Amino acid sequence: MVDIRKEVFERFLRYVSVETTSSEETGTHPSTKSQFELAEMLSSELKELGLPVIFDVEHCYIYSKIKGLEDLPRIGFISHMDTSPDASGRDVKPQIIENYDGQDIDLGGEKTLSPESFPELLNYVGQTLITTDGTTLLGADDKAGIAEIMTMASFIVSHPEIEHGDICIAFTPDEEIGEGTMFFDLESFGADYSYTVDGGIIGEISYENFNSASAVITVNGRNVHPGDAYGKMINSMRVAMEIDGMIPVSERPETTRDHEGFYHLTDLSGTVEKTVMKYIIRDHDRSLLEEKKDRLRSICTNINVKYDKAEVTAEIKDTYYNMREIIVRDNMYIVNRCIAAMERAGINPIILPIRGGTDGATLTYKGLPCPNICSGGHNYHGVYEYVCLESMEKITDLLVEIVKGASYE
Repeated sequence: MVDIRKEVFERFLRYVSVETTSSEETGTHPSTKSQFELAEMLSSELKELGLPVIFDVEHCYIYSKIKGLEDLPRIGFISHMDTSPDASGRDVKPQIIENYDGQDIDLGGEKTLSPESFPELLNYVGQTLITTDGTTLLGADDKAGIAEIMTMASFIVSHPEIEHGDICIAFTPDEEIGEGTMFFDLESFGADYSYTVDGGIIGEISYENFNSASAVITVNGRNVHPGDAYGKMINSMRVAMEIDGMIPVSERPETTRDHEGFYHLTDLSGTVEKTVMKYIIRDHDRSLLEEKKDRLRSICTNINVKYDKAEVTAEIKDTYYNMREIIVRDNMYIVNRCIAAMERAGINPIILPIRGGTDGATLTYKGLPCPNICSGGHNYHGVYEYVCLESMEKITDLLVEIVKGASYE
């Protein structure tokens, strides 16, 4: 008999012990070889459950399947193996806080996980929290999702009396650097529709995300000796600052929320001679994204006119789109199925737009409808990350409820 609480806890601790940080710098697929260690672990564990495994050993994807009744839908679950390069994922040492008392949690190194800064901690008084030791991220994004999917699979295998269709499982690399679906094989996966188990707070379900574009603005100035610069020098760094200053303050990440879009300057490097600026551009409304792209082009055009000896170029590319258009039009039954399963599992559904992207959005546009659901963590990508064990247990229950049989169709 599977003890869900014990198993999801043990699996999570086992998975976070493996370093799987992805990298935007290597140019390889997967981006880091360390991700293979977790992939091999998961492959072995799936085989121990008696399940077939397709291991894409070139690109580090794992596919598995629990066979079910042919007349029921083939439902998929996806989580990613990599962790964010924003913080170290090496030598993770989780702290276990049992019966949390609502007070500050000392993470070490003068770092404190405090309800004053993170008031949602108070939702977990009396429960068990798993935190970092203040030196690394935790890896709940998305190893909590992996642990929940694996524990669900273990539970279903041990309860053959539960009616369900095929349960399709996939674990992917490099989601954190936007490449999680680059080599995803829909045929090997085999689902009619799916869920990425990669959200945050318990109860969260999202079927809309940002439309996204990236922009690289290059400013070529003119460098001369500063003692002889009058009327001659064009300092590309100052021109770049002027460009950024023309973007409304009200359209930055730190001044927007909910469905509001933004421009985000992610990188700026340069000299007097040349400066390169990198932006990500986001909006839930596709037409507003197009307006933002046009505004950035117009700013660059105007700067070129103003500084006729400068050269400003803008390379703008779309990266992903809002899955809401496809989900709402044709696939809301997938969302409704999840909401009904949450209610059966005693979870309060929280429908939230994703202020970011998701592999599910890309897969939705490839023909696999794929909303995102909770995995239970908070404060991803940094040393203040934590997850609640009771949430992970409940989310595992939720996955079981999602796949249950025809009586819930």
